[in-house]
Amino acid sequence: MRITKFGHACVRIEHDGTTVVLDPGMFTDAEAVDGAGAVLITHEHFDHMVVDHLRATDAPIFTIAAVEASIRGEAPDVAERVTVVSPGDSFDVGLPVRAVGEMHAVIHPEFPRIFNSGYVIDAGGTKIYHPGDALTEPGEAVDVLLVPSSAPWLKASEAVDFARAVKAPRNLAIHDRIYTDAAHGILENHMNAFLPQEGLEYLRRKDGEDL
Repeated sequence: MRITKFGHACVRIEHDGTTVVLDPGMFTDAEAVDGAGAVLITHEHFDHMVVDHLRATDAPIFTIAAVEASIRGEAPDVAERVTVVSPGDSFDVGLPVRAVGEMHAVIHPEFPRIFNSGYVIDAGGTKIYHPGDALTEPGEAVDVLLVPSSAPWLKASEAVDFARAVKAPRNLAIHDRIYTDAAHGILENHMNAFLPQEGLEYLRRKDGEDL
């Protein structure tokens, strides 16, 4: 099993001949979807979904109804490859997947919330959880948490507490484009002040690097 970190929130998971790509957005190069057997989209924000990236592959796309509607309005040709999933659904993309949660994290109480689905992917018994833009716990033990590390809706304390609540042995930073390297260094210090004492590891990879 191999996990490759691409730009921002995009991750590529490869196992036993199957390649799944999650959230290829505007901070991700289109090459992230090369050879994809399936693409999963957590929500409609531009840093998680770019229609041109979806056009760069002929892979089936799995996402929630709100994202399907957005794709259909912008690119009906791409929408023909979309399968809509709902919270709690289990489905197969060459690897077993379960959709988790329903809402994007609160940006501001007066700002309308949108829908968001995280995904637990089972890669040969190793479970990887991509929460999208939410701090919704997966409801099961996972081996790798793709933990959001920077966002207008996220505090460092929330990132730390989310990782501690999920209790994945390995926590790979995603959603990382909007911080400077200095800020990521500070967050890493915060994570390492709490996670190792609970047997948890925090990791960050550059674009194109594997876990």
